[in-house]
Amino acid sequence: MQPGPSTLPAEASALTAPPSTLPPYTWALLRWSFAIGVIPPIVLVAALALKSKFLLIFIHVITGGTWTGFDLFMGVVMSRVMRSLDIPARVEVAKRLTPTTFFMMPSFAAVAVTAGIYLAILDGKFDLGSPWIVAAIVVVVILTAQGFGIFMPNGVRIFIELAKLKPDTALIARLNMRNISLAGVQALLQVLIILIMAHLALD
Repeated sequence: MQPGPSTLPAEASALTAPPSTLPPYTWALLRWSFAIGVIPPIVLVAALALKSKFLLIFIHVITGGTWTGFDLFMGVVMSRVMRSLDIPARVEVAKRLTPTTFFMMPSFAAVAVTAGIYLAILDGKFDLGSPWIVAAIVVVVILTAQGFGIFMPNGVRIFIELAKLKPDTALIARLNMRNISLAGVQALLQVLIILIMAHLALD
């Protein structure tokens, strides 16, 4: 039986479409992460446009607290949980964890830092001659370099690998564990910057 004309385009597209193993929930989680991730920048812009210090403090505290809390949880709890799982289970976690945090956490980090700088300027404490401000800048630069130089590239590599017909599950598990372990390092740096902020608040 010859295939009808209506079946040929579908068959042709199926043959030419690149194979992908990304499940539908990956795209749903990515959309959710993006939807949550756009909220902090909107609030930050609103705070600056309205010249509202209250709103600026609010967005700084909530994004900074969420960022620090997430990294502490990942470094202290999830790192231990992941080490107890086998490779397939780690990959299943990566399939859900990576898209969920892909847009959201960079947004929280960037807004927390930006709002903190504006608050320091408003309070007259952004003095580059102060060793405390210099220390805060150094910590922020390290956190930013890790986030956009390691976290995000690793996330992209996980997506690329998951989209393959035969993904390297060992590589996915290794990249995911690297991100989780690095989150613990970031949490320690964030605790350090909170100590610096507490000192500046007392000046």
